[in-house]
Amino acid sequence: MVNLSYEPLYVTYLVYFNRDRDYFECHEVLEELWLRLDRDPVYKGLLQIAVGLFHFRNGNYRGGHMMLDSAVHRLEHTPPQALGINMAKLVDEARACARQLAEFVAAGKEQLLHQPPVYRDLTIEIVDPGLRRAVNNVSPSIPANVPQQRRPQRGEKHEQRQQALEASIRRRQAAYDSCIASPETKGAT
Repeated sequence: MVNLSYEPLYVTYLVYFNRDRDYFECHEVLEELWLRLDRDPVYKGLLQIAVGLFHFRNGNYRGGHMMLDSAVHRLEHTPPQALGINMAKLVDEARACARQLAEFVAAGKEQLLHQPPVYRDLTIEIVDPGLRRAVNNVSPSIPANVPQQRRPQRGEKHEQRQQALEASIRRRQAAYDSCIASPETKGAT
């Protein structure tokens, strides 16, 4: 298996997903990467799995179903071992959760009150040893969010990441602008 260099935000997502089961924070970090990578559909699918689990765990069964079902459709044609993880296993488990939620949502509120769906966390199996090492190496430096977010709200960490992303975009734009200006300056002398 090829050892790739993985995006730090992706590695952080895996820490929050597997170690902390903090699906809200998973969404926060992966959304940033997804936006930076021109809305890559694979990262969108991984993001949706985290959001689907967040909703499911918090009793929003319809929202959980919609996110998990969308993630499955987005990821089901991805190679079985993509981005250093067992994508096929993750998709199968997300599909099973989505089906379970679909049945309960279709049954209506009466059924939900008597026997709500059984929630369980998912684990993303890391198959690339290099990615496993990266996750293990960075994990101690990523503090757990205690308590975890139970409802969507942007916090201080999001603001810090957003400011860092905006600063990075400004630096790239300045570098791009200087490259464009550079040939004109050379031609003028």
